[in-house]
Amino acid sequence: MLSENVILVDKNDNQLGLMEKIEAHKKAILHRAFSIFILNENNELLLQKRGLNKYHSPGLWTNTCCSHPRNGEDVLEAGIRRLKEEMGIVTKLQALLSFIYKAEFDNGLTEHEFDHVLIGKYNDDPIINELEVCDWKWIDLDLLRKDILDNPEIYTVWFKIIFEKFYKNLK
Repeated sequence: MLSENVILVDKNDNQLGLMEKIEAHKKAILHRAFSIFILNENNELLLQKRGLNKYHSPGLWTNTCCSHPRNGEDVLEAGIRRLKEEMGIVTKLQALLSFIYKAEFDNGLTEHEFDHVLIGKYNDDPIINELEVCDWKWIDLDLLRKDILDNPEIYTVWFKIIFEKFYKNLK
């Protein structure tokens, strides 16, 4: 895995510095991130199943795409870049909401993120990067909400947190 930095931030999303991504996750340091939710014309959400080689949460279902902006990169620009890299999708994105969350994993890593939730529209099938994603599906939002309650173990920790905020924001 290539070494990549994340942008360290304060509780107001002001940049404080940079840190190698794995180190920030080991030390649970607050950093900037984004989570993308792509909806189709039927108001279904595009989910991805994380690749089996991912360093945490492999093989779990999650939102369309999520990552970290690079130093000097705007969150929307980063989202557009990463959405194309992971899912082969090019579409406009807009900011929906942002919040801070912290989630610990069994492998000793912690996500402590100032997360920007971005939303976009797309109606075609994605062209997945199989190094990042091992499966995908479109799913009705109400059905997804029920499935998260019935089968929480098949979804990423952060997605369960973010989806509820996303769902309430759309209603």
